[in-house]
Amino acid sequence: MVEKTSPKPLKSRLFLRFFVVGTLAATATACGGGSDDSDDARSVTVYTGRHYGIEPVFEAFTAATGIKVRFTAGSDPELRERLVAEGDNTPADLVMTADAANVELAAAAGLLASVDSAKLTNAIPEELRSKKNEWFALSRRLRVVMYSTERVTEPPTTYAELGDEKWSGKLCLRPSTHPYTQSLVASMILNLGSDTARAVVDSWVANKPLYINSDTDILKAIAAGDCDVALANSYYLARLLAEEPTTPVAISWPEQDGSGAHVNVSTAGVTAAASNPDEAIELLEWLATEGQSTFSDANFEYPADPNVAPAEVLLSFGEFRADLAAVRELGRLNPDAVELLSRAGYE
Repeated sequence: MVEKTSPKPLKSRLFLRFFVVGTLAATATACGGGSDDSDDARSVTVYTGRHYGIEPVFEAFTAATGIKVRFTAGSDPELRERLVAEGDNTPADLVMTADAANVELAAAAGLLASVDSAKLTNAIPEELRSKKNEWFALSRRLRVVMYSTERVTEPPTTYAELGDEKWSGKLCLRPSTHPYTQSLVASMILNLGSDTARAVVDSWVANKPLYINSDTDILKAIAAGDCDVALANSYYLARLLAEEPTTPVAISWPEQDGSGAHVNVSTAGVTAAASNPDEAIELLEWLATEGQSTFSDANFEYPADPNVAPAEVLLSFGEFRADLAAVRELGRLNPDAVELLSRAGYE
């Protein structure tokens, strides 16, 4: 049973299922079922802020279980606001986000139910799920230093080094309104303290960065010579290299002698008002286990389950130290990060 005001654990009452052949017809706003459109067919409705490659993932789930998936796509904040507005009348059974802060804010607002599933807790490390198991990470990406292999021989190895004056006029950043920027700064507040984090952001702003609201365009700007160094998510470079292997951009893993490179996660959680909680749990469990590679490889992200191998192009990036400890705190510190960015004059 799910209660919005005081969510209680949902027991997974699901049995082992045989894989069956089936397909899922999907669109960006809703997707119909496979071959069985009868009224009693099992289904699940998903609100997803994770866009890239999601339709084939849902198709694979339907083929494996026979459960139809209907989904609505939007930004994480938009979907959270929609859940609040709909309340107990929401059609959403599962919400997926592209950012840990937004899903934690949803949990704090009582929009998600705690899920009691050994299958999930065995697959997803403790640091990558909420303390009350209201959400679970499904894949990881890292926001790291990117640099031109043609013009940079000694790239920055910390986030603070991007504020070195030698990068003045040569730095590209995502705007302050984007969740990826906010979550990175939230992790800096946690790891460095507010004053030091503010000093780092001030130094970035002092370098007169070129603000570009697309990581793909940021990487292309590096290749074109519009900037020499930047911050971007690891999967964007993986996608670009898969299309254009000679792209002259590489990763410099930051903070390897400290807290580690900033980690953000794609997540999912069962809504507190879910009409189909069992189907939502089954989808969540499948994404965390049998569907881990399908989900993470679709967007060149690292699997949340450390025992699942990432895509080959990610292996080529080498080993790194990741800041897992900050993931659960990104939602709590999001308001502080937004305020810090504003006061620093970060556009």
